[in-house]
Amino acid sequence: MGLNVIFQVLLKRLFPILFLFLLFSCSKNEKTVISFYYWKTILKFSKTEREVLNENNVQKLYIRYFDIGVHPETKNPIPVSPIRFDENLNQYAVVPVVFIQNKVMLQPNLDVNDLAEKTFDFIEQINQKNKISCDEIQIDCDWTLNSKDNYLKFVEVFKKLSKKKLSATIRLHQVKYFKKTKIPNVDSGVLMYYNMGSIAPDSLNSIYDQKAASKYLKSLKKYPLHLDLALPIYSWGVHIRNNKVIGLRSKMNIKDLLQDSNFEKISPIFFRVKQSNYKNGIFYEEKDLLKIEEISTKDLKEMADDLDENLPQKPKEIIFYDLDEFNLNNYEKNIFEQVISEF
Repeated sequence: MGLNVIFQVLLKRLFPILFLFLLFSCSKNEKTVISFYYWKTILKFSKTEREVLNENNVQKLYIRYFDIGVHPETKNPIPVSPIRFDENLNQYAVVPVVFIQNKVMLQPNLDVNDLAEKTFDFIEQINQKNKISCDEIQIDCDWTLNSKDNYLKFVEVFKKLSKKKLSATIRLHQVKYFKKTKIPNVDSGVLMYYNMGSIAPDSLNSIYDQKAASKYLKSLKKYPLHLDLALPIYSWGVHIRNNKVIGLRSKMNIKDLLQDSNFEKISPIFFRVKQSNYKNGIFYEEKDLLKIEEISTKDLKEMADDLDENLPQKPKEIIFYDLDEFNLNNYEKNIFEQVISEF
């Protein structure tokens, strides 16, 4: 057998292996992109928000269009707080996000077909009014075992109606117990890597806790749906009175409270109210406590490292929650590039 023939035989045998290797190499080298959630009811970028979008070459925005809740009297599903656009978004791919409260899906006589039609119609109305075209829609719902049948049916009906790419938010418990909670019929999922614990007067961070997350991480390798990632960049205060949580106070961080003479720092994350006062329209009684839960640069890199080790596929994008000047001011400029470089 001549050398040319041997070479051709070897090439035929090795070609499939080489092809798979090259395919895998390309997918590994493909850069993860940076995207953001926008979760305010009026869409208008501040100077800082616009700068962050430009500096990070952001091409896609996931915009909360409206929530779906339950009418207090009729118990019918109703849209809540629809968005208003005060900004031209021509340069971005827009993904409308609809947050559906789980109690909607828990309704025993829910007309899923009607809900899917009305949800899609309302998205279309908002798009037409604002001259927005979209290729993808995202459904955000923390469904449970009791609501899964309605939710899964809703996704099926909505997908057929919209004829668009459909993504869904996925929580850690839905990954670990997917054989029970099932997997929605969507094109891809977004793993919400935050809100991991209970909001309590203890010293744990309910937004992110590596120990809590570690109980779920190994399950990621077995999850059949491709997952992109949503990572937190927000902070809040847990308002405590007489050792009981009485509310969550958004847009609050340690730096903010250190500058307010009505509060004194008594531990790395706890502040005590020195004298009764109003802050951002909320009344704080003397001796109330505020526990500040925030996400550091170290936390974000730790999340990225842990996820990189456990995800079966590299995420195509990381969506940071959420685009807001208050959140962005807590981080150095290149934080988002630092995070995606971990993958």
